[in-house]
Amino acid sequence: MLELSAPVIAIVGPTASGKTDAAQIVAERLGGEVVSADSMQIYRGMDIGTAKASLEEQAQVRHHLIDIIEPDDAMSVARFQELAREKIAELQA
Repeated sequence: MLELSAPVIAIVGPTASGKTDAAQIVAERLGGEVVSADSMQIYRGMDIGTAKASLEEQAQVRHHLIDIIEPDDAMSVARFQELAREKIAELQA
């Protein structure tokens, strides 16, 4: 089980509800980083319709698990959970 050494804030909601913008604002104000859990933002080149943070926004706040695989690569929930847990543990170390 993943033991957290610092709080993790999850921003959840329906598609097109402003989660990406909210995550950017929260991370900027609290000095955190964003670990994306968007099922489409993990794919390189899937920029339209995903509200993926712009390169400028990503330069202001570090984002993780964005553009990590090609659209034709296989991904599962289990694999994504593993990657997310590893990234969160790394950031908290």
